[in-house]
Amino acid sequence: MEVAQQSSARLRRQLIQGGLRRWKSVPSGTPESKQSKQALHAIEMLVRFALHKGLIEAADVDYSRNLLLEDFGFSEPYGDEVNEQIPDGPQAMLDILIDYGAANGLIPENTDTYRDLLDAKIMGRLIARPSEVTARFRAAQQEQGIIAATQQFYDLCIDSNYIRMDRVAKNEYWRHASAYGDIEITINLSKPEKSPKEIAMAKLLPPPVYPKCQLCRENVGYAGRVNHPARQNLRIIPLELNGERWFFQYSPYVYYNEHCIVFHHDHVPMKLTRETLARLLSFVDAYPHYFLGSNADLPIVGGSILTHDHFQGGRHSFPIQKAPKVAGFSHEAYPGVSVSIVKWPMSVIRLASSDRGLLLECANSIYENWKFYSDPSQDIEAFSEVKGERVRHNTVTPIARQNDEGIYELDLVLRNNRTSERHPEGIFHPHREMFHIKKENIGLIEVMGLAILPGRLKEELDQIAEVLVGNEKLYADSQAPDHPLAVHGDWIEELRERGAALSDKAEAMELIRQEVGKKFTTILEHAGVYKQTEDGQQAFEQFLSRMGFQRESM
Repeated sequence: MEVAQQSSARLRRQLIQGGLRRWKSVPSGTPESKQSKQALHAIEMLVRFALHKGLIEAADVDYSRNLLLEDFGFSEPYGDEVNEQIPDGPQAMLDILIDYGAANGLIPENTDTYRDLLDAKIMGRLIARPSEVTARFRAAQQEQGIIAATQQFYDLCIDSNYIRMDRVAKNEYWRHASAYGDIEITINLSKPEKSPKEIAMAKLLPPPVYPKCQLCRENVGYAGRVNHPARQNLRIIPLELNGERWFFQYSPYVYYNEHCIVFHHDHVPMKLTRETLARLLSFVDAYPHYFLGSNADLPIVGGSILTHDHFQGGRHSFPIQKAPKVAGFSHEAYPGVSVSIVKWPMSVIRLASSDRGLLLECANSIYENWKFYSDPSQDIEAFSEVKGERVRHNTVTPIARQNDEGIYELDLVLRNNRTSERHPEGIFHPHREMFHIKKENIGLIEVMGLAILPGRLKEELDQIAEVLVGNEKLYADSQAPDHPLAVHGDWIEELRERGAALSDKAEAMELIRQEVGKKFTTILEHAGVYKQTEDGQQAFEQFLSRMGFQRESM
């Protein structure tokens, strides 16, 4: 086994250093056009890249090249010597091939959606089969540890272009110093937007039957369609949580470092129970360098996909983790479990203990009590009657991790999804005056202090900066109801009054970023069930005291 591995590694080095085998003839039946030669050269370079990055083995070189030649209608490979340095990423070569495909009818239209479908197909030819990827992960885990295994798997997902780092790098990012510590703000540009024509086409298609959703295991290797992304270059790792079958993968949009998704083997809906909390703690036992959290299981306060049970995790220190304790509690039934309220715009109960089982029982008790808890003075109602049915409103967003000392920590963020005439989108949801910045649900990632703001804001904020430094024509145009800046009208007037002396665009952008940070902090306060007032915090403590928790002196 060891001799075979050494031989394979030696052959890989020889192929990379000496160049792959070359042919002197031009592909038969293929015109010797500049575009054809560029496409053939891109195929050759992609094969070299895949070998260099370990996506394929030396024995796979000819096989992988031949698959790509067939896909692009070539009968023979590139005929000249290739001496260029292997690039760090595949995108430049992919763009050449996709341009060739668009010019030669391999995709219906040259749009981002169809380009991405072809992109995934190409890279799917240059990555090991799922069973082989899993075997490599297990071997790395056993020989080098779980941190090395996840790092290698993460690198593979980047090298295979499943994680589009070229797009992620375009995201806007900054920090905002708030009363709760630094809040992280991002404007998401990594998720491709569909054209109006593609959106219209997608609406005409029947509801998806296979795969049932974008989290199903059947996505691995799927070719995709206009209303479903291609996933030929997706790989997933099986794992067991509390004796159940789950899978581990990375998010293609990586909103933060090593952003991973853990999803159920079957297409079952989100449901938050004691077992959910146990799965979170089970995961951080096996992956102690990662946190893992769950979106709430109800509409409005939940995530974007409630039809498939899943978690999100990763290797990132979020602002919520740094939130200091403002009140500590203990309970005689849970000795050794520290319970605290932390300083955060949302309502967070933090549990910490070295005893995983006792921590689980304490957390489940708090969750079960919260499900049935009402406090009309704070607009908190656990249930309502809708057409004769009792509808639940209380749930939690749970987040598990191990701290630097190996102590289990579990944050329970209290949520309620009631609506009212004044707030039809949700009482504890971004209020309408914030919709020009964000109107979507506040899910797990935002709860932890990382804003995922829509891509439209990049250009809109840039234009607002232009207005603030004296672009009067743009200001006049923005008064039209159909102008993109019209939604920001009141905010622009406020900024113009406060930034009257601004003459430098960089200074204007800094002011705007600060104000966006303030607005997102306010949005989190809107989502908090107990407000940041003396009355609100007293009501928060009352919830714990009614369960028998005793406040400790600070």
